[in-house]
Formats: sequence, structure tokens, C-alpha cells
Amino acid sequence: MMINSKRVLYISMLLFSLLLNSSCKHQGIEGLSFLDGKPVRVEVKDGMISRVKNISKLTGKGNHMYIAPGLIDNQVNGFAGISFSLAGGELTVEGVKQVTRSLWEYGVTSYLPTLTTNDREILLANLYVLSKAKNEQDLLGSIPGFHLEGPYISPVDGYRGAHPKMFVREPDWVEFMELYEASGRNILTVTVAPEIPGGLGFIRQCSEMGIIVALGHHNASAETIDEAVQNGARICTHLGNGCANMINRHKNPLWPQLARDELMISIICDGIHLLPEEIKVFHKVKGTDKTIITSDVTSYATLPPGEYFTPEGDTIVLTPDQMIYYPAQNVLYGSASPITRGVGHIMEVTGCSLADAFRMASTNPAKLYGLTDRGTMEKGKRADLILFTVENSEIKIHKTYVRGELVFQELE
Repeated sequence: MMINSKRVLYISMLLFSLLLNSSCKHQGIEGLSFLDGKPVRVEVKDGMISRVKNISKLTGKGNHMYIAPGLIDNQVNGFAGISFSLAGGELTVEGVKQVTRSLWEYGVTSYLPTLTTNDREILLANLYVLSKAKNEQDLLGSIPGFHLEGPYISPVDGYRGAHPKMFVREPDWVEFMELYEASGRNILTVTVAPEIPGGLGFIRQCSEMGIIVALGHHNASAETIDEAVQNGARICTHLGNGCANMINRHKNPLWPQLARDELMISIICDGIHLLPEEIKVFHKVKGTDKTIITSDVTSYATLPPGEYFTPEGDTIVLTPDQMIYYPAQNVLYGSASPITRGVGHIMEVTGCSLADAFRMASTNPAKLYGLTDRGTMEKGKRADLILFTVENSEIKIHKTYVRGELVFQELE
């Protein structure tokens, strides 16, 4: 019987290819569970978690890393020199990819690119670029949608924060729908001041469309906040910030937002934006289930300390301790720290568990924005996973997986 050597070679190569492909699609990732510190093996098939199995011990030599769902940041203004808001037509798809890859290094597997108050044409242009980048295959679905913070916010100094006053305006539904279409209908959340003319109606219209409305950069009364909640407002953007330095100790926007049980809060826990006692009080009042850790990170993150200038010519100061300061308004100008820092800091300040910290930094944002395929480490969820250690209340990322693909590994 004659054997066709070419046929044997072809079949051998085909079998090898199938085995290799199978090994790529099926894998197991081990670590200490973020929930209880016990060893687990997370089995992954086709980018999804197929099983989370308890094991007696980790097989990797010297492996003492925790494993958890990737972090989900609902407020990323930019990163590593790239801004989603301030660029005057310079934002590119490659720039969005660069930000995403950089965030993977810090354990952020999903995030909402955030556009702040700006000229209509810039917002339209940048939303269009983001909409093109969102579905790029090599981003692996890390961008589920966008956050529009402004331009429909308070024009009053202090409450406006670092948003340029010249571009602050009242809600315009026609304009918003143009922005929404430019985004590919991917604006998941909008931050708005409810007390400005048209604010309450805008909240109602957004809520009816399924867009999550956040209250922020405002000086609304308790009555107006009550109406905003009735109209569908769901969360407060970076509570304790976007607020005037001097406020009435009784009548201010903080108390009613804390008092309304329907409102969740996001807080910046970088050790700069809020004092430890503020974080403790906010967390005690709202509890873990109604608190989201956010970063409000900006394009100045990872840049060296010094003076920088916005496209409008305003001076921004980045200090050695990672504070970004806007001298003209005596306010902070976003954060220079990724959300990873906030996870460690809230544990240090409140004494909450690692499991609770990840609930606030992954599970809660996933639930709020309807991201049912991520946010927890269980069967059927995306294999967005991070391996990390906790050292002196700091989260140190060693590996990041997105849809089961290893996208970052710390150099040893």
C-alpha cells in the first residue's frame, strides 16, 4: 500500500494547527481569589470564563498573586499625553488604542472615555473618532461606551471646576442628539447640573432613552435634586469634587445627594481629591453597593511634574506628588492616578475588604451601565482578569487578561 507523503504531512500540520488553536482557546489561570484569598483556577474557553474551580494550592512556583475581575473605570479623560476632550482634532484611533494599552498595564480592562465641556465641533469630531475606535478588534471590547461630562453644567466658578466657562451652556436636545449620533449611539452616561434652565427636562429625556444620568458640577438645592431623582438621575459624579471651596454648612449640594438613597455615588480615591474622613463618611452613608470608585484620570497621568498649558492657554501644574492643579480657579484639574490607586487607598482609609473594593471598582459600574458580560469572576462572564499583589495598600498589577488574551505581563 502506497502512502502519500505530502498527504501525511498535510494531515500532520492540520492536526498540529487544531491542537494549537484548541490550546489557545482553552486555558486555566490560577491565583488567590480576591473574594476570600483561597487558591482558585479560572478556566477560560473562547474568551469567556467556563469555570471557577477551588484548588488545594497554586501550581506556579512562587505564585502568591491574587486574581480578580478587571477594573472598570467610568471616568477616563485621557492618559499618557492623550486627551479625549482637549485635542483640537488631533485625537486618532491609534491614540485611543495607546490609551487602552496603557490602562491595561494598570489592570483597567474596561473604561468609558470621557469628554468634558468643549466646543461643539471638537466634541463631535472626538466622539466620531471614539466611535470608530470602539469596535477595533485589537481593543477586545475594552470600551463599552462613552461618558459625556458637560457641557450642560453650572457656569458658576467653583462648581464649574476646571471646565472652560466659554463652552458651558444650557442643555440643547438637538445638539445632544447630534453628539449621540456622532458617538454611534454609544454615550452611556451624561453628567449634568439639574438646576440650570432645561436641566430637569434633559434628565428626563436622557433617562427615557436609557442613558444613565449623573448629577455633577452643580449647586442644586435639595428640592431640585429630589426632582432630578424623580426624573431619573441615578448617580452623583465624583461626589465632594466639582464643588465650590466655600459653601453654606447647611444648604449645599452634598447633604441632599447623600440623603437620597436612590442615588449612587462615584468618588475619586487618589489620596488627593478627598480627605480620608470624607471617603469614610461617604462610604458609610452609601455603603459598598452604592459606591463606585472612579479615577477622573487625565492626559497628564504618567507625565513628568511641571507646568503644562491647555489649548485655551490656561496653566496647569502637575506636582511631584501627582496633584494636578488649576491655579486660575484654585481647583484640581482631574487626576494623574489610575483607578488602581483608588482601590488600595479606599481599603486603607475605610478598612473595607479586598472583595468590597473590587465590588466598587468593577461589579458596581458593570451593573449600573448594564454591562452584564463583565464585572464579576464567574462562569459566563468575559475573561477580563488581573493578577496582582497588594503591597503597603498599593495594588501592583503583574498580568492583565482581556477576553482571555494576555495583554500585559510585568517584566521580571
